[in-house]
Amino acid sequence: MPASGAGGRRRGLSPAAGFAGVRRTRGRSLGGRGLAAAAASWRRRPWTRCGGSYENSRPPPGSSVCLLLCPTWTSPPLHCTSTETGSAPIGPASSVTPCSTGQPCRSGPSLISDGYADAVRGNRFVMPAERRLPLSCVLDVLEGQAQHPGVLYVQKQCSNLPTELPQLLSDVEPHVPWASEALGKMPDAVNFWLGEAAAVTSLHKDHYENLYCVVSGEKRFLLHPPSDRPFIPYELYTPATYQLTQEGSFKMVDEEAMEKVPWIPLDPLAPDLARYPSYSQARALCCTVQAGEILYLPALWFHHVQQSHGCIAVNYWYDMEYDLKYSYFQLLDSLTKASGLD
Repeated sequence: MPASGAGGRRRGLSPAAGFAGVRRTRGRSLGGRGLAAAAASWRRRPWTRCGGSYENSRPPPGSSVCLLLCPTWTSPPLHCTSTETGSAPIGPASSVTPCSTGQPCRSGPSLISDGYADAVRGNRFVMPAERRLPLSCVLDVLEGQAQHPGVLYVQKQCSNLPTELPQLLSDVEPHVPWASEALGKMPDAVNFWLGEAAAVTSLHKDHYENLYCVVSGEKRFLLHPPSDRPFIPYELYTPATYQLTQEGSFKMVDEEAMEKVPWIPLDPLAPDLARYPSYSQARALCCTVQAGEILYLPALWFHHVQQSHGCIAVNYWYDMEYDLKYSYFQLLDSLTKASGLD
């Protein structure tokens, strides 16, 4: 359920700050002077265009983020135009990326033609392209001041807040105190999220206790408890990754070295009940988390996520306990497969 209070509204990273709360101005960190003052300063400065070159001109250290993007097929590819710092593509996303803790975690979804990535397309499980861009470029795209192919989503996870945006660390708590006390541990990862409304997270589950804090905008969660597992289909798919070409178009490339990926092919917003009739027995819970609120999302709960345009969020991942709860889910999962319900 949503919870406000500890870890909700915080100094600096306030809902009122909006994009200004994460924008760096002329190389200066926002942390020391507070994001509210940075917002006023940023709004007064003239607009600039984001990096447009697809050549290997990496932006200055500390001013860029790794983000995920996938194509939209509703319009021709668009290019950034710039007189400033260019951007450099990096390697393709993978479904499992090593975290700083040594734990594996998902690279996370972004948009494709109908609003999803890290999702099923035909007989493929398609992962988004990765690209490193100046954070100012991302904000310009979100504000409509620049264009870029695909849909941008800063959500690399694996504790990207301390590793890619350390300037913001002084403006957020390193953990959620009441959650850390209740769970008896500190978070494994602290992640920063920023993206377009078109970026949608496909239905999945995580092996983490998740404290999801919305800073600006809102997130819309569709939730299923672990007990709905018999009604939620899984199938195996060949993994593939979108790659961004120098011309600004996308191509899908199979990940031949990877094993097939089990994933949920069903879209809970428009379920194909003729193909997956058991899903009609599942009962989804819907929850909107607004700025200044926290959602506690228990481990192994299935979730599908939408967001308002330019939504800013920070979440804290606490590793789950592999106790009776996990054993119960594993038993339910095994019985579902053995009974042929999948």
